[in-house]
Amino acid sequence: MTIASVDEGRVVFTADPSEFHYNPIGIVHAGLAMTLIDSAIGCAVHSMLPAGVGYTSLETKVNFVRPLTSKTGTVSCQGSVVHLGRRVATGEARIVDSEGKLYAHGTSTCLILR
Repeated sequence: MTIASVDEGRVVFTADPSEFHYNPIGIVHAGLAMTLIDSAIGCAVHSMLPAGVGYTSLETKVNFVRPLTSKTGTVSCQGSVVHLGRRVATGEARIVDSEGKLYAHGTSTCLILR
């Protein structure tokens, strides 16, 4: 995974699904998409917090729309903040290929650690 861009409340990660990510049925393990989504949303939340304040994921939900394979090519995952409160933040993210085709989307709730 690589961070492609960071703005306040928005972070984009990229990754290249490969055969070493495969599960026993021959597609990329769901953990790659889950990690991209959780990381993108978490970092988007973190980008809006003051210095010295952290966060942790409370819950992450992912919907898998189509399988990732080594033939998919580079995918990007854009995470953005939906709500930032004093104790809880929520966000959403989408994983798309270079043509904008959707592979997974999800939401996350983060606990703000002040």
